[in-house]
Amino acid sequence: MADKVSGRTDTEISRGRTAGRDPVPAPDASRRRMFAVTTAAGLGLLTACAGTSSRADSASRASPPGRPGSSASAGSGSPGPSGSASPGRPKKRRRPELPRGGRELFPRYRLAGFCGLPGAAALGRLGTGDPGRRAAEAEKVAHSFAAEREPLPVLELLATVANSAAGPDGMYRSRTPAATIRRFHRVARERRGLLLLNIQPGRAAVLDEVKALRDWLVHPDVGIALDPEWEMGSGEVPGDTYGHTDGHELTKVARYLSGLVEKHDLPQKPLVFHQVATSVVGEQSALRPQPGVALIKSADGIGSPGLKRGTWRKLVHDLPDGLHTGFKLFYEEDAEGSRLMTPKEVLALRPQPEYVMYE
Repeated sequence: MADKVSGRTDTEISRGRTAGRDPVPAPDASRRRMFAVTTAAGLGLLTACAGTSSRADSASRASPPGRPGSSASAGSGSPGPSGSASPGRPKKRRRPELPRGGRELFPRYRLAGFCGLPGAAALGRLGTGDPGRRAAEAEKVAHSFAAEREPLPVLELLATVANSAAGPDGMYRSRTPAATIRRFHRVARERRGLLLLNIQPGRAAVLDEVKALRDWLVHPDVGIALDPEWEMGSGEVPGDTYGHTDGHELTKVARYLSGLVEKHDLPQKPLVFHQVATSVVGEQSALRPQPGVALIKSADGIGSPGLKRGTWRKLVHDLPDGLHTGFKLFYEEDAEGSRLMTPKEVLALRPQPEYVMYE
């Protein structure tokens, strides 16, 4: 019988995210099933906390997050990055810092945590159970990977989700409502962690999706994660084929974030891009680091420890200067016919991952 984990059976050949493989026609089966369900139901997202892009946009307009310089009040949106000075004698403004201090992510911290969307268990662990409990688990996970660094827990929330249906604007994506983002931002702050807003753009322009999240990105504890395997070209449908980005586009996003960092005097902001195959990110040599932005290339891909190491070696070969590394683990898919890699095994990779994310 063929080895299922190695990708040699018909089932695994059809799974586009098997570790060590370059592009095949379709991403992994669990997500394709999710797309089928959402299409049949006529929904943009399979969750009570999020809806179609038009619904999400209206929610965002109705209840925007805290603006720079605003102060928090009970039951209101998240506070601005700097706070506001009290009347009377002028006070020296304190520069915004990262959740656990300082203004530079690396080499002080190692990031680790979960991704997902509430109500969509197939999209990651963050989508199941109580967010507060998941954040507490993320804290433990961060400590298990800290080694010689300080742990910094991460909640990677899907803020733009690729859909198999075109939707009202034909963009094949839905935006998560502001209320859901606000909830997870609050939870991340309670744990002194980072909130990463993950973007699966469908046919929408990536930079437009990033700019739509500007009111969140002016906070010192919010960053961006891109999923270019879900970035579709004209005529392409999420779930049918791999998407694609390149170093030029990633540089544009980094430049935009750098502008926000400079304008609002923010600490270093993470920009993660998950990569499942070499073909998903083209012209990597065109990627240019930007001031105030930590670029993190996260190795994606499902499989046994051996296959994942092979994917890692392929994706980190000839890394451009200034690029940090991340590593993605899958609780269910990695363990099918094999087992999850341990923190010790992950930290034995070279270069050592600086961000570890579980889906």
